[in-house]
Amino acid sequence: MKKKYILLSFLVLLFSLNACNDFLEFEPYGQPNQLGNLTDDQAMQSVYALFDWQYREGTMGRGFMWYENCSDNLITGRTQAEAQNIKNFVDNGSSSRDVRDNWPKMYETINYANQLIKAAPNAGKLSEKVRNNVLGHAYFWRGFAYLWLAPWYGDNGPNGGIPIVTENTTIEDIDVPRPASVLDNYDLIIEDLKKAGELLPYFDEIPANEWGLMHKTAAWSLIARAALYAAQYDNKYYDTVIEYTDKVINSEKHGLLPKYKDVFLIENNWSREYIMSVTSTEVDGSKFPGVIFQNGGFGYYNTWGYFQPTVELYNAFEAGDERLKATIVAPGDTIQFIGNQIIWAVNPSSVSSPSAMTFGKYLDPFEEADCVGKTVNPNSDNGTTDLNVPLVRYADVLLMKAEALIWKNGEGNATAKELLNDIRERAGLPRNSQATKAQLKNERRCEFALEFGVFRHLDLVRWGDAKTAYAQALHGFKVNLSGNSVASLDIIEVWPARNFDPAKHHVFPIPTREIAKGVNLKQNQGY
Repeated sequence: MKKKYILLSFLVLLFSLNACNDFLEFEPYGQPNQLGNLTDDQAMQSVYALFDWQYREGTMGRGFMWYENCSDNLITGRTQAEAQNIKNFVDNGSSSRDVRDNWPKMYETINYANQLIKAAPNAGKLSEKVRNNVLGHAYFWRGFAYLWLAPWYGDNGPNGGIPIVTENTTIEDIDVPRPASVLDNYDLIIEDLKKAGELLPYFDEIPANEWGLMHKTAAWSLIARAALYAAQYDNKYYDTVIEYTDKVINSEKHGLLPKYKDVFLIENNWSREYIMSVTSTEVDGSKFPGVIFQNGGFGYYNTWGYFQPTVELYNAFEAGDERLKATIVAPGDTIQFIGNQIIWAVNPSSVSSPSAMTFGKYLDPFEEADCVGKTVNPNSDNGTTDLNVPLVRYADVLLMKAEALIWKNGEGNATAKELLNDIRERAGLPRNSQATKAQLKNERRCEFALEFGVFRHLDLVRWGDAKTAYAQALHGFKVNLSGNSVASLDIIEVWPARNFDPAKHHVFPIPTREIAKGVNLKQNQGY
């Protein structure tokens, strides 16, 4: 979907829906919307406004990656006090840049979706196809918005879920209390996404000039993700994971690319592997690829240097795993950046990463000498690229099904073995998985490092592994050079052990400025 449509959509939305911008502000939803008077094209432009969150730095630039930064995969790549506090579980979150933007942006999305859900059935001028598309997207993005927030802030007690506001919530009741359990959120998410899946087309039925719009298998994949998170509280949800991953698999609309490194190439933005991504260009999109590389980009381009890999992540890859080189740039590795050959941590020898490593997953747009203005934003303060940032990949569908089968039926499950072996074979590894829980956990770690949506921190919390993992210090490399080559690497501590309290730190604090907007929204306990 082209960025110009998204920009235009905001003008349409402001005039046709006139929605309020902040959740729990006691103002009307807005004037009665004009959806019933719009043409099909105008109605679809209103749908495009639901995508706005993808183009905000506080959601898809860094956003919840600060919470993922707590995981043992990552360290903060440069001095940033708020990030350090979050990683050490000592920040109350109220002033944390970027992180605090997710809550209001998602409830704004929910509000837009609610108005479309309410208006579309009575919009008599719309064709049935467009009405279904409007409703399908509204249900999709409402479910997605709740799923974006619920795992970080909600639990099955003592805090409960996050506030549920639907098309039936009146302005008098908008300051709703939190539900008793986050399972109420997951149930709503699953129901919304089921409706979306019924109404939306398959991806291959969408015209190329509208690629980026949502489709059936995206909805089904997110149902599986929501159910997987819900299963930590009630294992009956594993059946839902299996049912909806099967729907994606049996649709035969998707598959793994033959080579892992090819997943993150611009030319494969719309490959069968990508089920859902943030459509990005050198003009606008997710600036995440520009956030993670060397601070200052060696003077070639102003990348920002956040989120760097640890030795713990590096060592998680088995010998021969092709995902390692595709994911991590280690000392002595050669890369191209803005047409310049760089031997990492050798020439130049100074790097900003405390671990002496960086991520190479999203470097494809930055390789060519003429990339700036061509595949990379000429404004380095808004370092977007032509590479779509994945939110759901087919590999995630396979591993979600494998996890559900192992946790439901026990280790060694034959189908889970085949699914894991498909992932391993693509990584250049032997098909020798025994489908143990430990193997499943490590495959998810290696497959999805530094990807939005599949967050290792959430995995460690729901598996009950976070306390043990975070009680260990994190490490990097000290590089010893001999001329223009790496003579040896010493392992050094780059982040001390942390005290993770599972009774408190399994969720993060709701931003305090959101708490202040109402009466019934209560902060998570201990913050």
